[in-house]
Amino acid sequence: MKKILLALAMFAAIQVADAQVKSAADVKKSVEAAEAATQNVKKAVKTATWLKLGQEYVKAYDAPTGNILPGSNKTELTLMMGSEKPVSSEEVTVNNEKYTKDVYADKNLYFNQNGQLVIIEVTKPVYEDALERAVKAYQKAYELDEKHAKDKDVAAAFDYIGQKYVTEAFNKYTFGDVATASKLFEKAADVEALAPLSKIDTSVIYNAGFTAMAAKDNERALKFFKRCYDLGYYYEGGEVFARLAEVDTLNTKKYLEEGFSKFPQSQSILIGLINYYLKNNEDPETLFGLLDKAKANEPNNASLFYVEGNIRAQLGQIDKAVVAYEECAKINPEYEYGFIGEGTMFYNRAIELQTKAQEEIDDAKYMALVKEFEESLKSCIAPFEKAFEITKDANIKAGIASYLKNAFYRFREESAENQTKYEKYAEIAK
Repeated sequence: MKKILLALAMFAAIQVADAQVKSAADVKKSVEAAEAATQNVKKAVKTATWLKLGQEYVKAYDAPTGNILPGSNKTELTLMMGSEKPVSSEEVTVNNEKYTKDVYADKNLYFNQNGQLVIIEVTKPVYEDALERAVKAYQKAYELDEKHAKDKDVAAAFDYIGQKYVTEAFNKYTFGDVATASKLFEKAADVEALAPLSKIDTSVIYNAGFTAMAAKDNERALKFFKRCYDLGYYYEGGEVFARLAEVDTLNTKKYLEEGFSKFPQSQSILIGLINYYLKNNEDPETLFGLLDKAKANEPNNASLFYVEGNIRAQLGQIDKAVVAYEECAKINPEYEYGFIGEGTMFYNRAIELQTKAQEEIDDAKYMALVKEFEESLKSCIAPFEKAFEITKDANIKAGIASYLKNAFYRFREESAENQTKYEKYAEIAK
């Protein structure tokens, strides 16, 4: 929503919007008049001529949507759209979300369950390539403007067009067309990089890579993730390193180890490293060497011991994992993740043992596995309850409650206290 509003504000600043929404026929006439001016020998060498053409193409692009704003409800849209009415309406599901889809002659509007407009899908543009044409016109204007008197206007136009491409890309992503989304993100990044705007939008570049990878085009994804890497943009938690490791298989180890050294708390990098070492028969203990370096720099960082616990747990080193998790509490008694890590480890271990028991046909072995299962399940309760007690995050509390509900369900008949706790956590986990 914020991005769209910002774009609209910029749109007004470059004076390409009309207070009145023009029909497609009127917009085309304005475009044709502006195009004709570029064929005039005297006018063709003037910056203003090409600025005007760029503005008219942008107007043509915006014509189907007019003054419509995402986030509006149907009452507000009635005021914005006047006499324009939908030809039909239907309930649809897009990306697992339910929407009301209003169909118009040149667009579809998607409303969420709260009645807010979320997606604007243009089905009949005035020109299929209006933005591309606008970019070329503005580039020509910039080329002719030797004194750079209109740099501000051209930069604002490129910024606005870039945001339009971003909005289109997100829409395509929502509809599941990730390949087209990637191309649109790339167009946005390319337009924003043009002089005089010269903006390097790393988040857009990352999105181009992410959607390319989703489309299973690893070669294309590599191009964008490598660009992020070269620009020093690693995304949240160093995610770029994990992505590079996936798409650049010749340098997987390099990116994972470098990423881990910079972002030791990243679960995606951590899991990637563990899987790499195990798959390639390399010593996982190398991870602890990397982690020790991080600890040396931040000896009082409880999260580093949490990471160590996770690694030990992944490797099946239960006792050592417990030691690492408990070290978290020694450093910071209010650090809930150490307790969560320990609880999760024992809970997951219990699930594994339960599965083995269900598959075991030997009675003695079955009973032994059941005993181990119950011991592990009981072991998760204390750390989970401690985490539940100290966390202030309602969502985390609800998540922990789900684990505790399941654990106490198993032991609810052992005591009235267990039954009470089961009911308590079941209610919270709803």
